[in-house]
Amino acid sequence: MRKSVLALCCLSLLCLTNAGQAQTASSQYKIANRISVDGEGGWDLLAVDETSGRLYMSHSTMVQVIDTKAGKVVGTIPNTNGVHAIAIASDLKKGFITCGKDSTVAIFDLESLKILASVAVTGQNPDAILYDSFSHQVFVFNGKSSNATVIDANTNKVTSTIALDGKPELPVSDENGTVFVNLEDKSMIDVINAKTMKVEQKWPIAPGEEPTGLAIDKENNRLFAGCNNKMMVVIDSKTGKVITTLPVGEHVDGVAFDPEKKRAYSSNGDGTLTVVQEEGKDKFSVLETVTTQKGARTLAVDTKTHHIFLPTAEFGPPPAPTTEHPKPRPSIKPGTFVILDVEPLK
Repeated sequence: MRKSVLALCCLSLLCLTNAGQAQTASSQYKIANRISVDGEGGWDLLAVDETSGRLYMSHSTMVQVIDTKAGKVVGTIPNTNGVHAIAIASDLKKGFITCGKDSTVAIFDLESLKILASVAVTGQNPDAILYDSFSHQVFVFNGKSSNATVIDANTNKVTSTIALDGKPELPVSDENGTVFVNLEDKSMIDVINAKTMKVEQKWPIAPGEEPTGLAIDKENNRLFAGCNNKMMVVIDSKTGKVITTLPVGEHVDGVAFDPEKKRAYSSNGDGTLTVVQEEGKDKFSVLETVTTQKGARTLAVDTKTHHIFLPTAEFGPPPAPTTEHPKPRPSIKPGTFVILDVEPLK
């Protein structure tokens, strides 16, 4: 996403946080499990299929499939070159994977995990992806070309290309005909009509800067944008009005919302998870800052079990600088990639 997980580690060398010491006695959350995942290399986004209890994790050149109840890997989807994100279409029994280095989307069967098709996008470096159940279209956000490729989820065919006003980050849908996407370099949100496939509104989100993660409360029409200046901006999804801002940790990349608990979560690469409580339609407060582990900057929430999943790893010191690489990135320590399973106690 906005910066790779390895780039984050250049900003602050990482130390492992012991799960048993992660929360205080008054905490409303605990790390219930640390799911060890084999394989080396970086990672980006993850997605939960709540109908099956599976978690799909982007990891290097593959997607690893985890049974969240058993806490183990149960399958692998290989050859997803430059994988960034996964979208789940449970109603169609399909999944969609962005392969950034190939500029393609891999479409797979949710049951067998077999690749059904590979679709070339109409842009460069497909990154974030969204399945919109309202239109049955898949929106693929191309980071280097500032546009979105739209794929018919039934036919696997490209149906449209949408020009955007800046570099897209994470999107959400209100499942009623509107798709929202953060524009990192413009500090704004593009509002897409899922019927016309056009950007119909452009909303600045100042004082928020460089937004990445985005979530939505569809009942109360509220958007939650995680911003690089340590801020979550709450926006009215009908008018674009900024309602309020709340402090979050550094290096946020993921934001999610649990509609039953009325809580928005910000996963921060500094090793914290910010929990924002929606007390009323226009009233929000930071309920808690949960200690996770440095590097855990993306997340997915299972809204049925209310568990929160965050991937991270341990890192070694960076190699010596060279002329070509004056600021080398630290390497991931082998065998340390994990997914933190954070459980609410209340």
